[in-house]
Amino acid sequence: MAGGQSEVIGQSRGAWWAWWISVLLLLATMLNYMDRQALSVMSTRITDELRITNEQYGDLEFGFGVAFAAGSLVFGAIADRWSVRWLYPGVLLAWSAMGVLTAWCSSFESLLWCRVLLGFFESGHWPCALRTTKTIQAGSQRLMGNSILQSGGALGAIVTPLLVLAMVGGSERVGAWRFPFQVIGSLGVVWGVIWLCSVRREDLPAASESGAAAGGSAEHWLLECLYSRRFWALVPVVMVLNITWQLIRAWLPKFLQQGRGATESAALYFNSLYFVAADVGCLAAGAGALYLSSRGLSTHRARLRVFGICATLTALAVLASVLPLGWALYGVLLLVAAGSLGLFPCYYSMSQDLSSRNMGKAAGVLSAVGWLTASPLQKVFGFVVDRTGRFDEGLAIVGLAPLLGFVCLLVIWREPEPVSVRGSGK
Repeated sequence: MAGGQSEVIGQSRGAWWAWWISVLLLLATMLNYMDRQALSVMSTRITDELRITNEQYGDLEFGFGVAFAAGSLVFGAIADRWSVRWLYPGVLLAWSAMGVLTAWCSSFESLLWCRVLLGFFESGHWPCALRTTKTIQAGSQRLMGNSILQSGGALGAIVTPLLVLAMVGGSERVGAWRFPFQVIGSLGVVWGVIWLCSVRREDLPAASESGAAAGGSAEHWLLECLYSRRFWALVPVVMVLNITWQLIRAWLPKFLQQGRGATESAALYFNSLYFVAADVGCLAAGAGALYLSSRGLSTHRARLRVFGICATLTALAVLASVLPLGWALYGVLLLVAAGSLGLFPCYYSMSQDLSSRNMGKAAGVLSAVGWLTASPLQKVFGFVVDRTGRFDEGLAIVGLAPLLGFVCLLVIWREPEPVSVRGSGK
C-alpha cells in the first residue's frame, strides 16, 4: 500500500492550528470514552437494579463491539468520500444522543439497543480522527498527534468515575445512575459547535479532493489491503490490542469489587487513577518515539521499540492476577494501564502508513477485525466469571496478548515497502 508520505494539507494554517485541532481530537476521544465508560463505572449498580447477570453484562459489551465493528466499515468508507468537517460532528452528536437515551432504559433489552446504537455511531470517531491527523501532521509529529488523540480516552475514563461520584455519591436511591448519562451525553453539543468554528471545509477535504489521493483507484481498495504485507501485519496487532484494552476496561471495576472485595468508592477512585496511568503511558509512548527518532532511528524502528516496551508492561497482568487487594496489586495494575494504552499510538501511526486515498477503509476493516475478535470474548469472560466466581485467569491471558502482536510485527512487517503493489491501481 502507499505509504504515509502524502502532502500535509492542513499545515497551511500553521503549527499552532494543527496542535489546537489535536486538542479538539483529544476532547472528542474523551467524550467517546465517557459515553462508553459510564456503563462500566456504574455496572454493579445497574446490573443489580435491572437484575442483569454477568453473562448478560458480557452481552451488552458484545453487542456494543459488534455494532462498533459494523460502524467501522461504514464510517471508514464514508470518511474517504466525505469531508470529515461535517461527518465528524454528525457522528459525535449521534452517539451523544444514544448516551442520553440510556438514562431511560428500564430493562436489559432496552439497554442492549442503546449500547448497540452507541457502538455503531462511536465507531465513526476513529476514521474521522485518523484522517484528520494524517491530513494536518506528518512523520514523528503525527505519532505524537496520535498520542494526544488517544490520551483523550484515558482522560474520559479518569473523569467519568469522578463525575459519577459527584452526582451519585453514596446514594442508594433507585435510578440514581440515570442522571450521569444525561449530563455526559449532553456535552457533545458543545464540542460540535467548537469544531465547526475551528475547521474550514478546505482544511479537511475529502480524499478524492486532495492531491495526495491523485491516481488512486477506489474500486481496488480491498485488493490494496489484501496484497499489502503491512496490512496483514496489523491484523493480529489490532486483534490483541482490542482484547487487552477492551476487556480490562470493561471488567476492572467488577474485578476490584467482586473479585478482590474493594468498596464501590475505592474501586471508582482507583479506576480514575488507572486511566491517569494509561494517559501517562500513551503520551510517554509518543514522546519516546519522538526522542528515539531524534537519535537517528527510523520512524518505524522507534515505534516498534516503544511497542515492545509497552507490551512487556501489559504482560504484568499475569502478576496482578495472583496478587491480593493492596498496594502491590494497585501498583502493578498502573503499569499495565500505561503499557496497554501506550500501544495504540504506535498502531495508529502504522495504520496511517497503509494508504493515502483508502486509509479510512483500511482502518475501518482493521477496527472491525479488532472489535469482532474482542467482543465475543466479553460474553465468554462473563460466562466464566458466573461459573467460577474468578476473574484471575482471564486477566492473565488478556495481559499477555500484546506480546503476540509484537512478535507478528517483527516477523511480518517489512520496511521499506514498495509504493506500487499488485492490484492497487497505483
